[in-house]
Amino acid sequence: MLKGRGDGWATRFGLIMAMAGNAVGLGNFLRFPGKAAPFGGAFMVPYFITLLLVGIPLVWIEWTIGRHGGGYNHGSTPGMFHRLWSNRISKYLGIFGVLIPAMVGIYYIYIESWSLGYAWQTATGMYWGKTTNTEMGAVFNNYLGKSDSFFSFSPQAYFFFLITFALNIFVFSRGISRGIEIVAKYCMPTLLVLGTILAIRVITLPPIEGRTISDGLAQIWRIDDWSVLLKSDIWIAAAGQIFFTLSVGLGMVHTYASYLKKHEDITMSGLAAGATNEFVEVILGSTIAIPAAVLFFGVTQTQTIASEGTFSLGFFALPVIFQQMPGGQFFGTLWFVLLFLAGLTSSMAMFTPLLVFLEDELQLTHRQAVKYVGIATFFLMQPVILFMNHGLLDEIDYWMGEFGLVLFIAIETVLFSWIYGMDKGWKEMHLGADMKIPRIFYYIMKYVTPVFTVGLVVWWFFDSLSDRILMTGVDADSRPYLWLARIMMLGMAAFLIWGVHHAWKTHPKFLDVAETSEEKETP
Repeated sequence: MLKGRGDGWATRFGLIMAMAGNAVGLGNFLRFPGKAAPFGGAFMVPYFITLLLVGIPLVWIEWTIGRHGGGYNHGSTPGMFHRLWSNRISKYLGIFGVLIPAMVGIYYIYIESWSLGYAWQTATGMYWGKTTNTEMGAVFNNYLGKSDSFFSFSPQAYFFFLITFALNIFVFSRGISRGIEIVAKYCMPTLLVLGTILAIRVITLPPIEGRTISDGLAQIWRIDDWSVLLKSDIWIAAAGQIFFTLSVGLGMVHTYASYLKKHEDITMSGLAAGATNEFVEVILGSTIAIPAAVLFFGVTQTQTIASEGTFSLGFFALPVIFQQMPGGQFFGTLWFVLLFLAGLTSSMAMFTPLLVFLEDELQLTHRQAVKYVGIATFFLMQPVILFMNHGLLDEIDYWMGEFGLVLFIAIETVLFSWIYGMDKGWKEMHLGADMKIPRIFYYIMKYVTPVFTVGLVVWWFFDSLSDRILMTGVDADSRPYLWLARIMMLGMAAFLIWGVHHAWKTHPKFLDVAETSEEKETP
């Protein structure tokens, strides 16, 4: 067993599948097509540049921080940052690595449950006969119970939410080796098989009104207008997609890596997990939604559909397409099962940093931590469900899934590369390495990655942050719900700040700055 602290990974394959599953999620199949479609092939230029200069370096940095902190029995970023920088503020900066994944999980599990509900609706043909995007939009709103009333509620959607929530609780309650690893070892290969089947089905579709599937594939890879690369929004969109798809800046990679021993490889394993995610996104994700939409609707309408929101292609356009293709009910069911599995492999990791924080830093038992996390998150999810039509979910997503994620990445890259020091970081990264990282990445991690991420935060600050804080342009009726979202986030942050303060005052391991026993015994 690959075991550092406490529970551990039973196999290296299980570790890589869990790390890849942590990254592979709804964003690979829904968010990526939605971001890429408006820009066409030009989107892939900043996408791959950001992947090489920021994404892959961040993967190695987070694996290194996680394994290093795990050597001191820290499974979450407050303790890990404390070991990188002895300043008292470091551990408080680390709460972002617990706060962000937990708050993202608050709404992500609900969205994940939509896929399960739609898999059932597709398999039973419940929406069959709704053959336009407008009609499918009405089906979607009806499924969620969205209306002009005070609450957004649908018994059917809530039923599938309860199933999804219970499944997530069950998985992470069983820990790493008996829960998360087992699910990842079966779900990830299944997901790859389903994605391959769907991709093959799409590329073998016959021409429609003179359009071929090649026209759809060209929408991802052909660049018609190079000047679009001079616009900042395409670079911001590409960077955001890279961060989200690799699950960097969310604290989950750190926690997973903390279970590795000091000389367990992280360079090859980290690259393998990242490459698996990229295969799913770039090869499978780009071969399903956009090519099928272009074939059936044309380029212009596909771009319009994608611009209407993250879920438009996956929940509006594709169900229309499935109804018009042979075997559509079968392939449509596979599509939503694929989305559900992709969501599950990510969501089961989102509350793990909080669970581990409660166990390692506040010294609760695993059973106690699961109980408290389950109860607290269930109640926090209710406003997201009931007030979805008032923008509460979008407010949490902006502050946690977008701005907060970028801010945390900027903090950790500066902390690792400049404060802890790139020389020590590079040495730590290569302990037990199966692959020597090219030396050029030393300089990329030291200069390019921190400067890029800090610059992104600065751009965000001057471009739109003040308007978002002041709710500029938000109607008066929606503001109380956005304040409720902010109170939820601030409440969770306050609890974590108290937890960090309490742990450092009462927990003896934080007063010990010497090497761990494992480090002392390592020749």
